[in-house]
Parts: sequence; structure tokens; C-alpha cells
Amino acid sequence: MAQTATDLISVDDYLSGEQLSECRHEYVNGHVYAMVGASDCHGLIAGSIFSALRSHLRGGPCQVFIADMKVRIESATDDRFYYPDVLVSCAAADRERYFRRAPCLIVEVLSEATERLDRGEKFQAFTQLESLQEYLLVSQERELVELYRREADWQPQRYGPDDTLLLDSVGLELPVTQVYEDLD
Repeated sequence: MAQTATDLISVDDYLSGEQLSECRHEYVNGHVYAMVGASDCHGLIAGSIFSALRSHLRGGPCQVFIADMKVRIESATDDRFYYPDVLVSCAAADRERYFRRAPCLIVEVLSEATERLDRGEKFQAFTQLESLQEYLLVSQERELVELYRREADWQPQRYGPDDTLLLDSVGLELPVTQVYEDLD
């Protein structure tokens, strides 16, 4: 059954509701979708990346967030809010209280439930952001990281356990083994 315009939720109502909600929701053009829970591996991988970024960026103009900061993608015909696993914003003017509009780096840890969305809809939306320089997809199933860069026309570079990836957007060299170090 098709939804009518009265069934759609406004951005203001969405943002107000998120402040009161016990679970997180993503927003796509008036439609709200509950987020699925994450596995222990997911949390450990995202935590390792956040920790490396936070330590590297401490004291500078960049801010790094894990899980609870939304990214807003907005155009004349599109308005979306997503919760990336990790995001970095270095723009001094990008300081909304509950979301960022101009991230330079977004990281998603892939799961069975989210991989299609992370590679498809989110990839298409995030790469429309002029500020975004890099999009990092991290597998939970094996030690494999895919780095997409704007300067490379969003073609992936794949890194395995013996590799070190260079995140140009923030000037960080990150060994892939460090991403997975706390996993069995």
C-alpha cells in the first residue's frame, strides 16, 4: 500500500523524536527506519577505527564520532539522515548539534543485514556530499577493507591483513591488523 503525504514524517518531527527514542532510526524522504543491533565484532571493529582516528585527530580541527552522530544529505528533491558507524568532519562550520552535513570520511562496518544498503543506497547518497573524500567499508567476515576515494572516481582499493591503508582525508596510516586486533 502506498503511503500518503500525511503518513510522512517531517524532518523536525524526526529530529525531535530521535532525541526521545530508545533506538536509533534513519530517515529517507519522510520515511523512518529502525536501526538493527550490532554484533560484538561490529562494535570492536568500529571501536578500533574510532580509537585510532580519535587519537590521531585529538587537538585539531577535526571531530570524530562513532555510531550516534547522523549525517544529513539534502538536496531540492532529497532529504536523508543516516547513522554511519564512524564519521569525521573537519569543517569548522559543520557543527549542528545532532548531525553533520560535511563529513570528509565515513566508515561502515559491513554485516549481512546492512551490506547491501551500505554498498548501494548509502554509497550513492554519501558520495553526493561534496565534502566526502573517502568512504571505507570494513568486512566482519574476513580481514578485508575497501577504501573508496573521490579522487579515484570512487573505485575501490582493497586491503588485506598484511596491508596498511592511508586515509588521505585525515592523514592517518592504519594497519589493517589494528582494525581487527581485538577479534578472535
